[in-house]
Amino acid sequence: MSGNTAASSSAVALPCPECGTRVLWAAQSVYRPFCSRRCQLLDLGAWADESHRIRGEPAMDEADIDGLLREADRDAPLS
Repeated sequence: MSGNTAASSSAVALPCPECGTRVLWAAQSVYRPFCSRRCQLLDLGAWADESHRIRGEPAMDEADIDGLLREADRDAPLS
């Protein structure tokens, strides 16, 4: 039994995150977890135009930081 045969038999097939096509999770699947370059680029484009986002607190704007610093300076007692 060769090493490639053992690796192929233990590889898992997962759905492509973009289209749902089953993709073999193995070294020969160059676009994994995607089924193709097209699906890979569609996903990248969704991240680039911010259709995909990671949930969390919104980032502070520099204007907000400047306002907070002014407020802290105003509230801090001078010694």
